[in-house]
Amino acid sequence: MPEQHENVPELPCSIVTELRSGMKVCLRPIHPSDQGKIERGIMELSDRSRYLRFFSSFKIAPASVVEKLSAVDGIDHIAWGVVNLDVDDHPPIAAAHAIRSTDDPARGEFAIAVLDEYQSKGVSRVLIAALFSNCLEQGLSKLDIAVLRENRKAAGLIAALGAEMTRSENAIAYYSLDLESALNALRAMEKPKGLRNIWVAFDG
Repeated sequence: MPEQHENVPELPCSIVTELRSGMKVCLRPIHPSDQGKIERGIMELSDRSRYLRFFSSFKIAPASVVEKLSAVDGIDHIAWGVVNLDVDDHPPIAAAHAIRSTDDPARGEFAIAVLDEYQSKGVSRVLIAALFSNCLEQGLSKLDIAVLRENRKAAGLIAALGAEMTRSENAIAYYSLDLESALNALRAMEKPKGLRNIWVAFDG
């Protein structure tokens, strides 16, 4: 785990790219000041998507959940968000988080959410590419992922990135994902074309 924050590589303030639909989006690290945007994003998820993300049927996110998701430091809690640049107020449309394990500094816990109307448009792939690239810079090499067994779309995506199921308990399947392998899988994908801008931003 990095101990001297001054040695942490400087992150790009934002990455502008285009999805396969032609929609322009901006990806950037999430900051604690984004708490309001996080709360708004959770509320704008459908009941179904909110349940698949949080394993809960709450309508309004508890304060403890919002506080946890906004407690980002860029080292032990790394998070990236996506906003839609084609809409005047640039609404947040997706967010992904990786929280470092206290037991193993090379491992973390991963979760992602995309607003319903933006799903299946390539948002997840560009967001994952940015988050995973950032995680590797900060010394995270593996991520643990908990997925409801009924969430076949999420399971299919992480399986395509090389995730391996480690165990299953009741309705939840647990996976382990090697980040270098996942990024190599993303680099081999022709779509979405917006991935190219992610590689440019992190590869220099």
